Amino acid sequence: MISSRAILLLFAFLILSISINLYPVINAESESAATDGVVMEGLTAEQESAIAESKESFVFQAEVNRLMDIIINSLYKNREVFLRELISNASDALDKLRFLAVSASEMLGDLKDLYIQISYNENLKTITIRDTGIGMTKQELINNLGTLAKSGTKKFLDNLSEGADVGLIGQFGVGFYSVYLIADKVRVITKNNEDEQYIWESTAESSFTIAKDPRGNTLGRGTEITMFLKEDALEFLKQDKLEEIIKHHSEFINFPISLYKKTSEVVEVPEEVEDKDTVDEDGLEVEEEKEKKPKTEKVDKWDWHRLNGNVAIWSREKDSITDEEYQKFFKVISKEPSDALTWIHFKAEGEIEFKSILYVPTEANNLYEDYNNRKAGVRLYVRKVLIQEDFEDLLPKYLNFIKGVVDSDDLPLNVSRETLQQHKILKVMSKKIARKVLEMLRKLATGKADTEEDAAEDDEAAKVADFDADHPYMKFFKQFGKSIKMGIIEDTPNRSKLAKLLRYQSSKTGDDKYTSLDNYVARKPEWQKDIYYIAAESLDAAKRSPFLEMATRKGVEVLFLVEPVDEYAVGNLGDFDGMKLQSLTKEGLKFGDEDEDLVKKRLKAYREAFKPLTTYLKELFAGKVGKVVLSQRVETTPSVIVTGQYGHTANMERIMRAQTFANPEAFKSMTASKTLEINPRHPVVVALNKLVKSDPDSQSTKDMAFILLDTALLQSGFQFEETEEFAGRMFRTLASNLKLESLDLEPELAVAPEEEDEEGEDSTAKATGGDEDSHDEF
Repeated sequence: MISSRAILLLFAFLILSISINLYPVINAESESAATDGVVMEGLTAEQESAIAESKESFVFQAEVNRLMDIIINSLYKNREVFLRELISNASDALDKLRFLAVSASEMLGDLKDLYIQISYNENLKTITIRDTGIGMTKQELINNLGTLAKSGTKKFLDNLSEGADVGLIGQFGVGFYSVYLIADKVRVITKNNEDEQYIWESTAESSFTIAKDPRGNTLGRGTEITMFLKEDALEFLKQDKLEEIIKHHSEFINFPISLYKKTSEVVEVPEEVEDKDTVDEDGLEVEEEKEKKPKTEKVDKWDWHRLNGNVAIWSREKDSITDEEYQKFFKVISKEPSDALTWIHFKAEGEIEFKSILYVPTEANNLYEDYNNRKAGVRLYVRKVLIQEDFEDLLPKYLNFIKGVVDSDDLPLNVSRETLQQHKILKVMSKKIARKVLEMLRKLATGKADTEEDAAEDDEAAKVADFDADHPYMKFFKQFGKSIKMGIIEDTPNRSKLAKLLRYQSSKTGDDKYTSLDNYVARKPEWQKDIYYIAAESLDAAKRSPFLEMATRKGVEVLFLVEPVDEYAVGNLGDFDGMKLQSLTKEGLKFGDEDEDLVKKRLKAYREAFKPLTTYLKELFAGKVGKVVLSQRVETTPSVIVTGQYGHTANMERIMRAQTFANPEAFKSMTASKTLEINPRHPVVVALNKLVKSDPDSQSTKDMAFILLDTALLQSGFQFEETEEFAGRMFRTLASNLKLESLDLEPELAVAPEEEDEEGEDSTAKATGGDEDSHDEF
């Protein structure tokens, strides 16, 4: 049983707690018992009356109505930003106090803890945010919250009307007024060391009031803002929603942010145990205790819970941060379960200063399933307050796989902080970040390098050997190589840097190695002037291509482009290190090791010898090919199909056909003019040339000529369309080789009718029975 002394002590403690007002919060039970006339927590009806009697009224400047209209109707996209703005203001007040306390520690007084606390009251429909920062004097209340010119709001309105950039960050005034998105009335209680505790109140209509707090100094120091919510803003009284908003925008604020939360827990209810006396076999009484399952009940508990335990490591010096800390931070911001592949931590200086950590994830996951609509992965902060989670203008689209943070104290933001102004500083910032990402990738590919001299040495070292499939950079490239290739297409200023990051398999690397363009150039023969490539559907298709024959004989390395984006990227790149990128499947191919005079003389002789065939084929294939010429690119293949320098290759036509919304009619207009190249040294071509001279009008000659075209189309990778004509030619060729005089069908085989048996059974039934017997025997 509790003693009367304990009860008195407990009562005294409660009175003491109320008197010093250690952030009074009324829980659900006490709220329901609140007396009439209570407006907000911590103030009685009598104190409310005292405030009403002693308050002074002040008139807002004329611009206030204009400001409220802008804030409520057009400035902010999401109403939840009110909490972000108030937390930012509170953080600024705490920062200011901490800075001043460095030289004047007495400013902290007895309240040395710096923190932000947020609570809500469903009965009174209020949300309260309190900080233990610098606080405001009475005059500062008037200047900062009442006089728009002082707060900077009038200047903002003027600049807004003139279309100028605005940079009001973390200031009372504009940011503070966002509370009227969700509140009909706002009350600010503040205590500065240089003045007494005052209460500011306004409905933002035309005036505000200031009164001395009748309770005296209950805060100790700092500011407490209470918002009386509108009926359409009661959703913000939901505990889960408040917690989500706070965590989303303020998880990296330096000062602890706590929410007064209700949690439920199951507790055991004490119960009296009945003892029952029993008699044993010897007649003795035995006290038997009956075991019962303990009773439990669910109890609601209110307490402070900190919501921002994460550390903003980007503000620290990188030498003081361990790899483990970097990896932990990556998982916090990316929500990825696996570690980052690599990262870069830097501080940019110059026109604009900012700090940043950027990461490359290990896996691409579903990045390329919806590439165009993929949101950026870089968060934008201003003084550790989240401004935008997926700010697209910080990095170009092709780098949207990058995760990280960018934090600046002086970004040119508009007042809502939700959209950066189109400012030249933003463009400078974007260029710096993109350059740092490419630097990070170059380091991953070539090794660590912190200076330009080291980078040059690493680039030279990287030319020694090709890249194995398990090289760290190849792990990146297999996941995100498509993004680098998209960068070649989209990012003209950085195209040369991106080209150094490309990796391909080639005719000299083997199946498990990859080469860079730098390596390709480093080991080419001196006489080689171009970089050669072939685009195909797969690596096997590229290796089997007849276009490789002459290049292989000459020992020329050929890059294999096997992804759909490859040809687009190479087409936009055009050249590398002064060398043109040349497709083996297009016109104008030259290897550079030939004696041009000798080649011209030999080609002239071949043209004369095969003029009958080329003329015949050009007339026969009119509308199917644009030209028929003698080839210098094939070795053992009789014929191939090539396209013009600016036309689509067979591989590109295949890709265009595969597009979901490809228009067949539009596709026909985009197909390139084809050139049939024939090999003058191949026996099939030599024999066909003789056949054309001796019997040009026979069906057999025409069929042989078309078969030469058909095989060229198939081997060159083009889709075959005239299947019926092709089948007819092949059947005629088969008939000729089988020495058939006609392809007319033979008459049907005659079948003799079956006779009935002696018993007159139906022959059909008997035949059926016989089948069953034979089936059973089988």
